[in-house]
Amino acid sequence: MAMIPRGMQVPARWRLLACGLFLMASCSIAAGADEGIVDVHALPQLEGAVEDISRPDPYSVEYRVPMRQAVTLPAVQKLLRDNGWVPYVMPLEEKSSLLKFRKGRQGLSVHFTQALGRPDQSVVYYTTDRMYGNVPFPEGASDIVFDGTRPYLGCIAPTPLDATSDFYSSQMAAIGWQKLTPETAARWTTSLNETVPNGLRAFYAHADSKETGFYQQKPVMLTLTRRDDGRTNVDIRVAPFALPSELKADSDLAGLPRPSPTKTARGLGGASDNKREMSAAAMAELPAVLAFYHREFAARGWQEDGSAQLAPGDEVAIKISSAEETGVLRLGRKYDFTMVSLTAQVKDSALAARAKAKKEADDTADEARRKVQAAALSDAPLNAQADSKIPVPLPENAEGVKFESDEGRLEFSSTSSVKALTAFYRASLKPAGWKEQPSVINQPNMAVMEFAKSGKSISMTVMQMGPKVNVSANGSGLVVAAAKPVEAKSTQAKAVQTKSKEPLTPDPDSALPVPTQHSSTGISSTKFPGSDQSFRTELEASIPAELGEVLAFYRAELTNRGWQEKADGAIVTAERAELAFTSPQGPAVLKLGRARDETTVSLMQRNPQAAAKADIMPKAGQARLMLGNMGPKEASLTINNQTVKIAAGAGGPQSPKGPMLDLPPGKYQYALRLPGRPTRTEILTVAAGDAWGLLVGPNGDVLPLQMY
Repeated sequence: MAMIPRGMQVPARWRLLACGLFLMASCSIAAGADEGIVDVHALPQLEGAVEDISRPDPYSVEYRVPMRQAVTLPAVQKLLRDNGWVPYVMPLEEKSSLLKFRKGRQGLSVHFTQALGRPDQSVVYYTTDRMYGNVPFPEGASDIVFDGTRPYLGCIAPTPLDATSDFYSSQMAAIGWQKLTPETAARWTTSLNETVPNGLRAFYAHADSKETGFYQQKPVMLTLTRRDDGRTNVDIRVAPFALPSELKADSDLAGLPRPSPTKTARGLGGASDNKREMSAAAMAELPAVLAFYHREFAARGWQEDGSAQLAPGDEVAIKISSAEETGVLRLGRKYDFTMVSLTAQVKDSALAARAKAKKEADDTADEARRKVQAAALSDAPLNAQADSKIPVPLPENAEGVKFESDEGRLEFSSTSSVKALTAFYRASLKPAGWKEQPSVINQPNMAVMEFAKSGKSISMTVMQMGPKVNVSANGSGLVVAAAKPVEAKSTQAKAVQTKSKEPLTPDPDSALPVPTQHSSTGISSTKFPGSDQSFRTELEASIPAELGEVLAFYRAELTNRGWQEKADGAIVTAERAELAFTSPQGPAVLKLGRARDETTVSLMQRNPQAAAKADIMPKAGQARLMLGNMGPKEASLTINNQTVKIAAGAGGPQSPKGPMLDLPPGKYQYALRLPGRPTRTEILTVAAGDAWGLLVGPNGDVLPLQMY
């Protein structure tokens, strides 16, 4: 360093340099004076270590080594042990991946990660730990559990009782602990005369000290007990008389009381759940925690109903109850904590009352919603669609039309009211010679119409389903013989075919993806009246394009929507494709086929969350069957050797859900019996995971509907 002669004027830059050097030296001295903080940058590192110096930190360091994490961990443990660091675990953290070490007054935390993208490399992190309540470890101690914040120490000393006692008498004094006497303990307790079977006990206090890091240290209790193997059990904890005897309440967990202070606490459930749980590690003696709960239960109107059966770890188990719940409080000791477990279970009577209240509230809300939705439906007279190929007229605003000509089935939805749609069909069919038969169901939200003509019949059900009205019709009057193939295509078909030469583009207005180049399309969904969530949504369309082109379109569009294709069970041929997907809402299936030189599309998506909420989710590996009866008389249905009575009106829009059955997947013949009518038999095929509704109409017909 350059020397400056005494008496000379120092240039400003030299004065600044001198000040800077002085400040640096001051910081270095201050950091070095804190003997409770280890210099992590001076700790030994594994061979081949490359330290990360991009973010300098005096209290932590990280370095990379060319070895797998499973090899790195034991290597670091040995490296630090050889350097005098003693490993231990924290109370209640025995399974933690974080390693803890102590050396004199200094503490160290170590953890590991795999280097990003390099399974053959590991990253090691050293972080300083300050101890605010230091106590000595016996040389060669095992099973060390330590927390330097209170402090707490549990371990096994390798020496006999007398030698271990001599060790603590000298070493506790060496770091500033003073053994309490009746006079020095008078501020906390009037008696120190505690005897320990097969051991001894002593109490110590430590004055506040900036030099040794102690701050507001409570007295500690040292307990030593002989072991059968000649070694000594060591236990150091905050003296019970220095802990609070009356605990305050902390914030509730899961709506259940917890004391303060606690080291850890967790809750499961909430005020609306059938079962609630709270567990905590209270930093207090068991009598104080028990007194806290006696007080809290009384204040909250809970009654203590005597002792419950003790479980492993319990010292106290008490049954409790309130007007709506029953529960159990369990208390036990672990380390220096009182372990708390409090559970509460809603009574069956309260569950029934809650369910009834919820149903009444839901019914009221559903009724209000239906009235609002019904008010939004149009009563305006309807006109028929032109050029319809269906045997009965279709209203101009029909949506999602599905017509099965060979089965004589028709379904669609409309934004017109039940009143407008029934008026449309009565006005349209009467001039065509159809005669209407009287029906007992003719309500603002549902109507059933029966028509007959020349030995043929049509049964129509018009029902409000949320913000739209669904129309379903079936009967011999809707059956159409297969048309003969024609050689020439219509002008419209040619135009559509020409349009299909363009790249397929998605229709932005469709809830499920479909190309704008479709020749026909329809979307249907199933849900309970008044519900906003569909259980099952299905799109059917015909696309004038090759199957491979349509398949590529759906794979791209579904991926863009966050759907993931499953490889298992996928079928792709020139004439057919069937793929399974997982979507954000639930499982889905895409089926493609060929008909009339077009690719047919069936895309079905399920919503298991909505199905579970509505209690229609089938049991694992089975199908669920829900039964309803729109007729005026009780019906009886026999399926799979089970006979079920279905009350009149059950499962209707304004009545409770009807009976439900769970069936193994398969093909079933069922028989329906109504008073005064012949038995009707039909076939129903169900698959695992399906939920079907069978709705008995007023005329004895059964309408099957896949709900999920």
